[in-house]
Formats: sequence, C-alpha cells, structure tokens
Amino acid sequence: MGILDWFMNRPAQFDTDRVSEAMIRGATEKAITLTNPRLSVLPSCHARLAPAVDTTIRYLRAMVEELPGATLVSSATWSSDRALRAFFVAPSDIPTVLGRSENLRTLFDKYPALDEACVLLGMSFNEQRVFGVALHGEVVRRDVVQTRVSFSDHRAHVCAQDEGELRRLIGVQAFEYLLAQALSEIGEDRAERQELEGNRALIRARLRLLRRQGPGLGSMFGGAPGEVSEQAELQAKLLENGRQLEVVGDSQTALEMELECLKEVLEHPQRCLCVAQKTLRLNTMNVLCDEASADLVADVAFSLAELTGEPPVQRAFVLARFARADLPSQTINFDAAARYL
Repeated sequence: MGILDWFMNRPAQFDTDRVSEAMIRGATEKAITLTNPRLSVLPSCHARLAPAVDTTIRYLRAMVEELPGATLVSSATWSSDRALRAFFVAPSDIPTVLGRSENLRTLFDKYPALDEACVLLGMSFNEQRVFGVALHGEVVRRDVVQTRVSFSDHRAHVCAQDEGELRRLIGVQAFEYLLAQALSEIGEDRAERQELEGNRALIRARLRLLRRQGPGLGSMFGGAPGEVSEQAELQAKLLENGRQLEVVGDSQTALEMELECLKEVLEHPQRCLCVAQKTLRLNTMNVLCDEASADLVADVAFSLAELTGEPPVQRAFVLARFARADLPSQTINFDAAARYL
C-alpha cells in the first residue's frame, strides 16, 4: 500500500473543493509518523500542522490536474508522432526503454488481462548552444547560433492500470518527496546537535584528566599536572559548546524546531517541487525555431519538473500509455548471471 492511503481512496480526490477533514487528518498523521512520531507529544501538534498539510494537498491536486492526458507511446506511431521523434532517436528505442522497467513488467504480470498500462515517462532534458546552418529567405547562412534540445536517460518507474491511478501515484510520490526534504533539513539539525553533545563529552573528559594529573596518583607515576593555560582553554571551549547547545535547544525545543521545519516545507511546497507545462517549436533535428523559421517544425509539449533538493534535479516527463504487446520478451544477461555462480 502507498505511503499516503488518503491519496488512493477515491477517484474524486483531486477535486480541490472536496478536501475532507478526514483526508487532512490522515495525511497529517502520516506526515508526523514518517518524520518523527515523537512530534505527537507536542501540544496541539496535529492542529498546528493540519493547515500546512491542507496547503500541500491542494497544491499537489492542482499540479496533477494540470498534467496533460496520457499519450500513446509506441514504435508503430513514432514516425507520425513528432513528440515521440523528439523524445526518442529511433522507434526501436521505445520498447527497449520501456522493457527495462521492472515495475511495468511486474504490473503486467500481476494483471494478466491488462492489455495497456499507464506510465510516467521521465527524461533528462538538455538545451545546448550549437553552430548550425539556417535559411534566411534565399540565403543560406552558416555558423548560426542555435539551441538544440535533447532527451535522454528515459525512466518508467511509476506505472498503473489506468490514468486515474497513475495521477494518484504521482501525488503520492510528490508528497513523499516533500517529506523527504523536511527530513533532510531536520537531519542536519540532529547531526549538529549530536556533534555538539559528542564534543562536550570529549571536552569534559579531557578536562577531568588534566585536573587529575596533579597531587595523588598522577604525581606518584610521574604525570605532570595539567597546564593551567590548557585547562583554561578547555573551560572556554566548554562554555562555547554550552552556548551553541543553548542555541540548538534542549530535546523539547528540538522537537518544536522539527515541527516548524515540517510546517515550513508543507506550507510552501512550491519551493521544493515545481511542475510547469512546456511547449517547444522544434525542427526535425530538435533545433529550437521561431515563428519565422522556414524549416519543417512542430510543437512538442511535455511537463518539466524542478526539484530543489540536494542536488537539484530537472526532469522532463509525459504521461504515457504503453501496450503489453509492445513489451519485448525479457532476455537473460548471461554475463551478469555468471558473476553469481
């Protein structure tokens, strides 16, 4: 079952006018559980987080609704579909790429009567400045600066029986990504706290050792008393460490900071995840053309997702329909298998 059950419950879930209290409550509980279950001990934790969750739900629902409908992706339609010719170098690339998706094969195996599946086809998108040839009126000009577009690294991990289910899965994974971003930021704060607490323990241990290397057993075995200056330096470091820990706060303060971090991410989901619809006028060489171009051009539409994590990611994608009949039979990689013998 998906990480967000509420995203999977009913077909009308993307109707932004019908966001229910039960949906918000369930999503809030999931966000707390997956981030840090101890957040629930904070006063009014659910009530404080619910408005941010509501904001994210509405944002994701609107984002998914705006995605264009699924288009047929097939080697048979490659020559007549300008978008497919932009995305894939050759028609044979289509079954090769989709055939590598273990999720797609698993889906078809699970539902033997399913003739066609829907997938999110993701691609790397690159724009490169090149020098080319262009026709201006009747004059051929060389070394013209052009923008060439390329699509590569095709992936088809998210698969579903139909388009409605695919859109719901996209919403699920988008929410997961936002929670992962919050966890990443929270993890940095936790690491800083642990490092400070570890340093504090080491400083205290060193200071105790210096103080013991005086009269008593230290002098009996020839250990010289610790230098006063070194003790003073350690004392100063201990005070500075304590000051830094005060800034980070105690465990209760840390929980409050984690909740605020989670709220901040969910209140502004567009800062971490943005999907825009893009249409490019391309010629047969995937060169960007303007309205006045004499080349044979076509408009190629796709969605472009920008994820501002570390590292930031930009991916083009389309919703696609792919037929079981186009899935190539799976072959055995004997070289890879031999390594396990």
